[in-house]
Amino acid sequence: MQATADSTKMDCVWSNWKSQAIDLLYWRDIKQTGIVFGSFLLLLFSLTQFSVVSVVAYLALAALSATISFRIYKSVLQAVQKTDEGHPFKAYLELEISLSQEQIQKYTDCLQLYVNNMLKELRRLFLVQDLVDSLKFAVLMWLLTYVGALFNGLTLLLMAVVSLFTLPVVYVKHQAQIDQYLGLVRTHINAVVAKIQAKIPGAKRHAE
Repeated sequence: MQATADSTKMDCVWSNWKSQAIDLLYWRDIKQTGIVFGSFLLLLFSLTQFSVVSVVAYLALAALSATISFRIYKSVLQAVQKTDEGHPFKAYLELEISLSQEQIQKYTDCLQLYVNNMLKELRRLFLVQDLVDSLKFAVLMWLLTYVGALFNGLTLLLMAVVSLFTLPVVYVKHQAQIDQYLGLVRTHINAVVAKIQAKIPGAKRHAE
């Protein structure tokens, strides 16, 4: 029963996040997606030129400069016009931003479930529960050694962000052609895997 409850919680949280992510990646709100995409690109390009500490410090200074300047401007304007509008950020200062115990517990349970599933999957791969899956994982790691030699982590992250915000839209516009080519690739990969399974003793999956 507890496992079912945890799964339901995770599905609910994941469904909400998934819906918001899809709206962003498919540019359903162009202004919102543009802001998020531009912010990610600006941050990543900044990290290519400066250290993380410098980027965080510059961002904090920029935000403080904007808020302090606006506060002083509103104070001077109120003094000149002799109005009493109060603090310009009063509405934001009164907003409740603390997480409730229920929210913390929900996100903690979700994180715990993901971590446990990841640990179980890694154990399954490294201890060769299924020979074919472990071989696939080994090939993936081998390919990543070449990728790591060509690109650093920040460049890969930048490429991943650009791909996330462009590939879904491209896929929607050319879905039929892409599905056709992906089907051919999948068929070829399945044929190769089948040949490997046939030649390697113990590689065949056990019937479930």
